[in-house]
Amino acid sequence: MPAAEPPGALDGIRVVDLTRVLSGPFCTMLLADLGADVIKVESPKGDPTRVTGAGREGLSWYFAAFNRNKRSIVLDLERAADRDVLARLVVRADVLVENFRPGVLAAIGFPPERLEALNPRLVTCSINGFGSTGPYADRPAFDFIAQAMSGFMASNGLEGGPPLRAAAPITDLLAGLYAALATLAALRAREATGRGQRVEAAMLPSMVATLGYLVPEFLATGRPPPRTGNDHPILAPYGLFATADRPIAVAPASEAIVRRFLAALGLEALLAEPRFAGNAERVAHRAELRARIEAVLEAAPAAEWIARLNAAGVPCGPVNGLAEALADPQLAAQEMVIDMPQPGHGVVRSTGFPMKLRATPCRLRRPAPRLGEHGSEILAELGDRAVEPAGADPPAAEQEGRGARIARLEVQLEHGERHAREAGELAVHRQGGEQAPVLDQGGEVRVGEESAERGLGDALGAAGRDRIQPGRDAGGDAPPAQPGGPCIGER
Repeated sequence: MPAAEPPGALDGIRVVDLTRVLSGPFCTMLLADLGADVIKVESPKGDPTRVTGAGREGLSWYFAAFNRNKRSIVLDLERAADRDVLARLVVRADVLVENFRPGVLAAIGFPPERLEALNPRLVTCSINGFGSTGPYADRPAFDFIAQAMSGFMASNGLEGGPPLRAAAPITDLLAGLYAALATLAALRAREATGRGQRVEAAMLPSMVATLGYLVPEFLATGRPPPRTGNDHPILAPYGLFATADRPIAVAPASEAIVRRFLAALGLEALLAEPRFAGNAERVAHRAELRARIEAVLEAAPAAEWIARLNAAGVPCGPVNGLAEALADPQLAAQEMVIDMPQPGHGVVRSTGFPMKLRATPCRLRRPAPRLGEHGSEILAELGDRAVEPAGADPPAAEQEGRGARIARLEVQLEHGERHAREAGELAVHRQGGEQAPVLDQGGEVRVGEESAERGLGDALGAAGRDRIQPGRDAGGDAPPAQPGGPCIGER
């Protein structure tokens, strides 16, 4: 018999995942990779990334990449019965993760005091754009906006040129990473206290916290960091250098490495010259130093210099394109590109597991779920088969074309008191003659005209009416294919 797979580090931890798109799904993917049982709660239309980005055979590889190791249940939280299912999930959960704008979870019937009453041991993790306090708490959040507001973009690029964003949605990913770390810390604290707590990570603070030496340099001097492109703002020589065929990245981060670097080039005598003797002097004369170095490097190709400099103890590498990076033998040895068998869709290739745990390794336990694939299984675990969730794709649905599947799901939404108004949906749910706030396709709270004055106003007061307004989303970047998207996370 084959050996049993080792347990994950979070084996036995159950996570209720109310997140969509990127920052939240990235957080819960990390927890799932570590062994947690992550239950992805989706609206009848599903996570918007199911129909976003490149894919094959009707499956978005973007969605598959960030939703592996999870189970899916469809709940329409407009329905009281489905909200009851969510409440029962909360009772049995260790963690709940959401990436609505602040106040939305309370508006749909799950304020902090109710969550604590349902499960005092619950760790509730909120991911948002700006944090739940402060003047921007209610603003919608986008990765691009957080990059711009954090000082990150203003520190990138060349002097005199425009600010530059990072190509990757780094503030989404950083918020998700900090959220996962905070969740693990809260679970550890629960071992001592017996009680859960609320934790939060936001995109803008996460980006500022990850600016590295830029912040302490500014706080110490009052001067904004110079925009030096690929050069290091406070070290020289350090950056990209031309060779005979392509540039190389060289990072001499200490005086000892600088000496080794120049010695490998036959230029160690430069350190005896006053304008190159110390780091401050080299930074001041960076252009002249670069010219002297590149005059030597341009005599041989990049591969030769990479081998020679690394052998001399100088950190050095090529500037790889994505295809080169993913094919690099070092990443292959680290298993950073993995094949995920996806029933009905062949094999999906995705990034592997950067966290390496010897005794409790991360591993692929299940592919990304079909929409609602595990609904019956999850309900059975709750001990109540009588209450059926709003709807789910049967396995055969995955054989449909993408357009047919979306159309069928949209038809499912036309139940009860749901009404289509203009280009979008303003959904209301009648209870006892009142209209209450409800969720649309991805978690967006919208209210009918009457409920803004009655049901929602009674529940949240004036502050609540200001926070949840008709047509305002729950915060965050949504893919272009999903107008008015409700979630934190771009791309």
